Amino acid sequence: MKCLVSRHTVRETLGTVFQRMSVEAGVIKCKAAVLWEQKQPFSIEEIEVAPPKTKEVRIKILATGICRTDDHVIKGTMVSKFPVIVGHEATGIVESIGEGVTTVQPGDKVIPLFLPQCRECNTCCNPDGNLCIRSDITGRGVLADGTTRFTCKGKPVYHFMNTSTFTEYTVVDESSVAKIDDAAPPEKVCLIGCGFSTGYGAAVKTGKVKPGSTCVVFGLGGVGLSVIMGCKSAGASRIIGIDLNKDKFEKAMAVGATECISPKDSTKPISEVLSEMTGNNVGYTFEVIGRLETMIDALASCHMNYGTSVVVGAPPSAKMLTYDPMLLFTGRTWKGCVFGGLKSRDDVPKLVTEFLAKKFDLDQLITHVLPFKKINEGFELLNSGQSIRTVLTF
Repeated sequence: MKCLVSRHTVRETLGTVFQRMSVEAGVIKCKAAVLWEQKQPFSIEEIEVAPPKTKEVRIKILATGICRTDDHVIKGTMVSKFPVIVGHEATGIVESIGEGVTTVQPGDKVIPLFLPQCRECNTCCNPDGNLCIRSDITGRGVLADGTTRFTCKGKPVYHFMNTSTFTEYTVVDESSVAKIDDAAPPEKVCLIGCGFSTGYGAAVKTGKVKPGSTCVVFGLGGVGLSVIMGCKSAGASRIIGIDLNKDKFEKAMAVGATECISPKDSTKPISEVLSEMTGNNVGYTFEVIGRLETMIDALASCHMNYGTSVVVGAPPSAKMLTYDPMLLFTGRTWKGCVFGGLKSRDDVPKLVTEFLAKKFDLDQLITHVLPFKKINEGFELLNSGQSIRTVLTF
């Protein structure tokens, strides 16, 4: 006699099993790339990862990208406590959950979010806001309860930007994780956790690029290329890429730039060069370098009355910017953005779905794929300018 069990019953049974696994979850020993201090290479160590507490999620990392922001910690230009596990652009599978977690369950494919979305604070509740109060941009290095889940050689190891993905397992707050389509290839969609979304969102969400407009992108690294892809998606008719390194021009053209120039090719200020090129019709500029002087150049390069300039590159800490206020008085709009202005938990799953629908191609941004143990080689590729994005796989 056949035993008939409804799908609903099976789903309930699996959910009960997953929840029991989560409650019974213990300490996991695994490999991680620990940064013991500034200006030192990563050390592959065995660490202990504690089980998730209330409203926390433990994730098995499948793939993680190497981002310039991680390098800022190494060089000391970004605040962090040490020892620390950096990394913030990844894809993984939920291994276990703490009590009270309702939005993901073990087995779900997810992207950890360096920019949380609690959906409760003033910023999250504002339709134009995305910088959740739970964001850790000041280097606290701990989860919501003020403690870390990592230990190594008997010492606590700090978290990085709510994520810490240079490890086989990590623990994040529920507000810092987004469930995505299970069909998504982890070694590609991990870029949606930071680099791609930051650039693409800067164009379509923060800049609100209009069809037929002229856009200029300063800096043609991975995020700059993503800005170009966003401008193209928004319908810009002319997209000018700017970089000192002409080797980057071919890739920029491949993802949507209509032309590329180097500031070295003229003795005139770049704003004058662009005005002559476009008939004084640059609607949008994007600074994707994080250099103070270039931020001013980008602002001066958009139309003096109706132009919009967006600061995308993270500025150096403890630096002040001096500029001529007449640049704004005439009507320009100057904006900044974190994560492209996107609401992380809401928008990341949508971008993954759009990727699967072939709305954009992430392959253009990935130049190297390395095993996790070669993380130091990946950072050498970054610093030598040989890579756009290197993805580490586990």
